[in-house]
Amino acid sequence: MLVAVDHVQLAAPPGSEPELRSFYVGVLGMTEIPKPPALAARGGCWFEAGFVQLHLGIETDFRPAKKAHPGLRVTGIEAYAARLAAHGAPVTWDDRLPGHRRFHCEDPVGNRLEFLQPR
Repeated sequence: MLVAVDHVQLAAPPGSEPELRSFYVGVLGMTEIPKPPALAARGGCWFEAGFVQLHLGIETDFRPAKKAHPGLRVTGIEAYAARLAAHGAPVTWDDRLPGHRRFHCEDPVGNRLEFLQPR
C-alpha cells in the first residue's frame, strides 16, 4: 500500500551542482541534505523543505523536462512568487486549476516546477 511520496528525482547536466545549490537553497529556501557516500560519487545534490525532498541527479545527455514536473504546495504564494521573481527566476501564473492559485517556474537548468496553494 502506498503511504506517501518519499522524494522526486529531477535530472541535471554534469557540473551544474553550484547553480542548483544557489537556486534550491538561496532562491527556494530549501536545505541541502547529504547524499549517502555510495551515491555522492555520482554527483548531483539533494534538497528538502519540511516533508518535501527533491533529488537532482546528474544525467550526461541531459534535456530538461518541459511538461513533467513536481507540484510543490506553498503558503503565501504571492510573496513566494515575488521572492522568486526578485532573484530573477521566471514566474508564469496559471489560473486553469480550479480551487488553486498556482504558477510555474524553471530551475537554472530548465526543469519545470509548479508551485500551488489551495484557495
